[in-house]
Amino acid sequence: MASLDLRASLKTTGVVPVVVIDDEAVAVPLARCLLEAGVTMIEVTLRRPGAWKAMERIIAEVPDIITGAGSVTSAEQMQRLAKMGCRFAVSPGLTPKLIRAARDVGMPYLPGAVTASEVLMGMEEGLDTLKFFPAAQAGGISMLKALQSPLPHVMFCPTGGVDLGNASEYISLPNVIAVGSSWVVPEGAIAAGEWDEIANRVGRFRATIMEEAAA
Repeated sequence: MASLDLRASLKTTGVVPVVVIDDEAVAVPLARCLLEAGVTMIEVTLRRPGAWKAMERIIAEVPDIITGAGSVTSAEQMQRLAKMGCRFAVSPGLTPKLIRAARDVGMPYLPGAVTASEVLMGMEEGLDTLKFFPAAQAGGISMLKALQSPLPHVMFCPTGGVDLGNASEYISLPNVIAVGSSWVVPEGAIAAGEWDEIANRVGRFRATIMEEAAA
């Protein structure tokens, strides 16, 4: 499988649903729902034991969606993800060890960074696309605006507190390439199999950000 162009994929999808899954049985219908709604990437967080099996099933049964893992915190997890065919990895923060672990296994990687020092560390390790997390608590729109002037070549995917009410403002920033959001995939709706509700949320969310991106 060809290596993923992470920046291009983020730009295409616009929103990366940040998913928490308890039961692997909902993984495939959820991925199909997202794909039909126009989303081409899914981030399954490693917060629950069922996440690993859920990703295995999505990778095997819904290959058209780009499956990634969130909340990655160790080199061992990175190695396991690469072996199972995961397409990208996301971390809440950034360390040289994790960046190098991702590079060693050829894993496209989106680590979190919210300060200029963290962004510079990522740049020193060859990264130009980063997660901005937790977006709301780290200064949100105003902080991203502040980072853009001295660091214009770095693009961000803000995650954490991004919802229908503020998504268009985030995506309008010149250094934001996409947004990550759990708003489009509520944990309760996933567990209940409320695919129409999720599709509706995705549709409204994507319409908002795509209109702003085209403006």
